[in-house]
Amino acid sequence: MLAACGEPAVDRNSDETGVTSGESVPAGIQVDVSYHTLDNGLRVVLSEDTTVPTATVAVYYGVGFRNEPRNRTGFAHLFEHLMFQGSENLPKGDFDSLIYGSGGVNNGSTRFDFTNYYEVVPSNALEAVIWAEGDRMRAPIIDQEVLENQQGVVENEVLVNVINQPYGGWIWIDLPMLANENWHNAHNFYGDLEDLRAADLEDVQAFFDTYYSPNNAVIVGAGNIDADETLSWIEREFGSIPASTPADPVDVSEPRQEEEKSGEIYDRLAPQPALGFGYHMPERGSPEYYAMAVLDQILVQGDDSLLNQRLINEEGYASGVFGGINLLGNMYNYNGPMLWSVGMIHDDEFSDEEIMASVDEVIEDLRTNPVSQEQLDRAITKLRSQFYGIVDSSTRFGLVDLLAVFALFDDDPTRINRIEEGFDQVTPELVLATAQEYLRPTNRSVLRVIPDPDGSLGGDTAGEE
Repeated sequence: MLAACGEPAVDRNSDETGVTSGESVPAGIQVDVSYHTLDNGLRVVLSEDTTVPTATVAVYYGVGFRNEPRNRTGFAHLFEHLMFQGSENLPKGDFDSLIYGSGGVNNGSTRFDFTNYYEVVPSNALEAVIWAEGDRMRAPIIDQEVLENQQGVVENEVLVNVINQPYGGWIWIDLPMLANENWHNAHNFYGDLEDLRAADLEDVQAFFDTYYSPNNAVIVGAGNIDADETLSWIEREFGSIPASTPADPVDVSEPRQEEEKSGEIYDRLAPQPALGFGYHMPERGSPEYYAMAVLDQILVQGDDSLLNQRLINEEGYASGVFGGINLLGNMYNYNGPMLWSVGMIHDDEFSDEEIMASVDEVIEDLRTNPVSQEQLDRAITKLRSQFYGIVDSSTRFGLVDLLAVFALFDDDPTRINRIEEGFDQVTPELVLATAQEYLRPTNRSVLRVIPDPDGSLGGDTAGEE
């Protein structure tokens, strides 16, 4: 059961953080966690919470953008699509019918370090969902027809969401490709079209055998469940699925960046210029990682953030600025090198140099002077509120997501109950030291988007295939 020493006070009319000035959010959230490992290596995390009428199930596989095959960019995402095309006892469409027919919802996604599939259903449908996920892991239906169909679907996604979209993957694909040196962190993870078209059934089978096995997976059940009964259903449906030979570990480490990087994208569809920049993050879970989360709050999260105040309210460069740690998820659900990124689409009367000069003034002040205790306390209050919002969402998907990744990455889903300890240990001195090391200009990569409506300036990066 999820319990806290008081509930966070949330003003629905406040800024996006859900925290208003002067309020406090009490610490002490505790999540009920039961953790097991089956003989075939499948990790099982269960969390009972009778305050909700639903059950949430998620299966996470330890494969994402970083460890997809070379020359098969976008393959992890393609494979996610393939897994929705039916299984031995649930031909195409029957899985969705099972979930929606019970009044539930389901979906999946691919991220840097995992691929997930999840369902939220009334509690009386839990056993059927576990059976369905077991059938999908044991015997998905993937043949030439399915592969060709989903290659077309994913190719269309790339065309619609990136190539024929103004600004495309500028901040979430192109900036990491500029900032990182290691191919595993620096390739086009949505997929180069030539790579997507070249995938064949042999690739599919090899990928499934390597990554879609119980010893590379976590299943989480949370909500209005009986943990013992749920575990027995999982053992029945998943326990006989054989383990596979684990994939060779992938080195995703990045060298320390010693010089600022810069790049440009010429975009035929962009009506205004855009500017994005990113700094390499401290190691996940380190004291500096929590301090960087505080700096993120102070610099870019909410209307009161320093960059919003300076760039938007004072200078009027643009109508908004956005950013954060892990723009494809949150600060908790990744396991490798990551950027703290900031972006804005700005008026063309302002130069990039002018904007970055203002950014530098704001950031250099944090690298020179300690934050006040009041600034620190407010940032941590906002972080607590956001953390509580993730864990206590009505669908419990945020909860199962954290339980799954902490089991997958750390073999310790109870880490969810120690996150706040990391924030409690942040001091103004640690924030200053973190800013000095990680917000240095030589740790930064800057990417500009230049409107190029007729292709005369430099290229056809966007707007055509």
